[in-house]
Amino acid sequence: MKMGIHGEKLAAALANEKLPEGDKERIEATIKEYMAWLQKMESISFDNLSELIHALVDTLIEYKFVVDVNLIFDSPDDFLYRQKGQLKIDNTVIEEFLPILVRKCLDLQIPESIIDIAPQTPTFSSVYFNSSLSNPSIGGGLAIKTKDQDFALSRKLYLRSSYSEDFDDDKTVTIATNIGYILAEIKTNLDKTMFQEASATARDIKLAVTGAKYFLLCDYLDMTPISSATTDIDEILILRKAKRISSNIRAKYSTYQGRKTSRSAYIKYLQDNPYSVEMFQRLIEHILAQFTNETLVEANVLNDGYF
Repeated sequence: MKMGIHGEKLAAALANEKLPEGDKERIEATIKEYMAWLQKMESISFDNLSELIHALVDTLIEYKFVVDVNLIFDSPDDFLYRQKGQLKIDNTVIEEFLPILVRKCLDLQIPESIIDIAPQTPTFSSVYFNSSLSNPSIGGGLAIKTKDQDFALSRKLYLRSSYSEDFDDDKTVTIATNIGYILAEIKTNLDKTMFQEASATARDIKLAVTGAKYFLLCDYLDMTPISSATTDIDEILILRKAKRISSNIRAKYSTYQGRKTSRSAYIKYLQDNPYSVEMFQRLIEHILAQFTNETLVEANVLNDGYF
């Protein structure tokens, strides 16, 4: 089975020259767990959407514990824990899980949907023409900007530009891109700076594609909640429904002895705040709603009094 984005990060960490010798076996063991996780998710099948989501989230909780505790937290060396942000081993688990979850749910509910679902998808952001009167360029110099998204439901889009109304090949520029309709930024810990950056991204996305939906997902909240109503973010989902562990406690985790002493409390924290099936269910409901195109009936609108 082909590795996804998380598997690639595991392989990259294994090949890292700075990786302590003692961590190599740990990563090799985690890769085996990872491949087993992929196979387990692939084999899950339910006719009921709720049961399907619940079963898949259960596998996520089980595998994420392996990464967070068995691989990183329990390592006698400090490299994996201190370099988590650079190695991106733990925070790519959700990036790989989400497309699998969404694809299985869509296959169950809308089996004939033709749409690309993937992490790290470069989606259309804007178009511009790199030309002038003195340098007209082919097709007016059509060019586009794209932005990588942590998660995207998109469709392939082809743009053509030409000074010829017949679009002669030698006078025409053709560009292929992805137009994103449902996009998500995925964070482990959501702080105010990340919230502001996501707000700006959401605005740019909706300027480019007016019908797009943008969600902000995080494991833990690391800020005082701010209403997203005044932004272009459609909804913020806290996947574990929990606040981040306080900084004075996290400071102890930077050394092996500190992690060893705090292990029971850390495991309890994870077990008390597992990934919420409800939050994933809510995201899936948001996505499925975008495939419904109800035609307004005048009589119904007048009867209800709103539309």
